[in-house]
Amino acid sequence: MIGLLTGRVASEQPEGALIIDVNGVGYELLSPVGTLGRCAREGQHVVLHIHTHVREGAIELFGFASEQERQVFRSVIGVPGVGPRIALGLLSALPPGELGCAVAAGDLPRLTRVPGVGKKTAERLVLELRGKLSTGEGTAPPHVGHPDNVSRLLAALTNMGYRAAEAERVVRALGPEIDRRPIAELIREALSRLTP
Repeated sequence: MIGLLTGRVASEQPEGALIIDVNGVGYELLSPVGTLGRCAREGQHVVLHIHTHVREGAIELFGFASEQERQVFRSVIGVPGVGPRIALGLLSALPPGELGCAVAAGDLPRLTRVPGVGKKTAERLVLELRGKLSTGEGTAPPHVGHPDNVSRLLAALTNMGYRAAEAERVVRALGPEIDRRPIAELIREALSRLTP
């Protein structure tokens, strides 16, 4: 199993799909939105903590900026009825510390704002994970904005199931400073505006 990759980013999609070139071999993986802005770097290479997910007929790689994020992902997919895509959505919308706080507080409205997480799933997450996730502050270093945050945010929202018109309306409402803000923060604010 693959546990860590250090390589050059060959391709990055706004919704978190990456190809990491490790000595001429391209590893395709999925990651929470904003992972590259948070991960450690060695020169021009990024260091990603990998979860290898094996299921019938497929092997998928999921990359994370830290060992803590990977452990939270593993805890979340251990909840009955919660798969890797929902876990990625949760970690894209809520960094590990915030997810831990939401679970500890039993904050079902906050959890159900994440696409794919209904009331029953949110209740299962709280029941299974309460007391198991860290609620500590400062669990991930802040990352700088990205000059193409508008397209990244639009792609992330439409991949979460929102209509393009809804996503564009919310992105416009976020204002002109969008390229200077962290993508994870933008996604959280956009989701709060999209949820009545």
